[in-house]
Amino acid sequence: MATAFDLIVIGEGVTGLACARHASSLGLKTATTEGNLFGGLVINIAELEGYDEPGSGVDVASALLEANAEAGVENLGGTVTAIEPQDNVFKVRSEAGEFTARAVVIASGARMKKLGVPGEEEFDHRGVSQCADCDGPMFQGEHVVVVGGGDAAFQEAITLSRYVGNVTILMRGDKPRAHADLVQRATALSNVALRSGTQIEEILGATTVEGITVRTNAGERSRIDCTGVFVFVGVAPNSEFAPATVARSADGAIQTDDTFQTAVRGIFAAGAVRAGYSGKLVDAVREARAAAEGAARLLAG
Repeated sequence: MATAFDLIVIGEGVTGLACARHASSLGLKTATTEGNLFGGLVINIAELEGYDEPGSGVDVASALLEANAEAGVENLGGTVTAIEPQDNVFKVRSEAGEFTARAVVIASGARMKKLGVPGEEEFDHRGVSQCADCDGPMFQGEHVVVVGGGDAAFQEAITLSRYVGNVTILMRGDKPRAHADLVQRATALSNVALRSGTQIEEILGATTVEGITVRTNAGERSRIDCTGVFVFVGVAPNSEFAPATVARSADGAIQTDDTFQTAVRGIFAAGAVRAGYSGKLVDAVREARAAAEGAARLLAG
């Protein structure tokens, strides 16, 4: 027989962990489920910016996980494969089993997109990376390329500049999409260069990355020698398991109302999986708390 909860929070990133902690404090019998390592994408960040508490992503996520355990939040584990509305409850199917809940918060976050070019998979962890803090120290004094024009790309370029010899930021567009202060900080560094209107066609090498071929928007092709390629071209929401009746944006992000409830009564969403999320960690926590409160009000009604 499936174990029953008031609320199941799907995802153990900062959003999901914060939501579960708040829901538990509101008196809800709460569980979380996560198929990967807890903490989400923030565990790759050595020093969080714009967050209320100092520390690394691992520090913040670990503190939340510990607080949840002390509060009695049950960790179910396992990747969720489906949410099925049944009468007045939801059946949550996962690799760890089947569970029921009176309400669900989808806080499954997002995954980093890939370029989809030849050589990217072949050289994964052999020069291709999506974590500057993790892998930057391996490229001491070398030339690396960062691909992307958003906040993440410029933040990671700044991080890499502390380790490597030179960083080249490659952008497909003519202008950065990142906030002006990040662009200013990155381009002010003597070992960071910006190349716009350019995209990678192939990643080259024998056993590790040795270079890339690029094409400009005008169609000109050339080779850039480098030993590392760091890809930060956006994220895709992890929303595939949500019921088809949960409305999504064109890119798959879940749409909610002002209370963070989806088109399906009793299913809420918060954080990077949600359409309209700002990308700021403080807003992820704010949304998490609001979703927990929305679920509590619904269940009390």
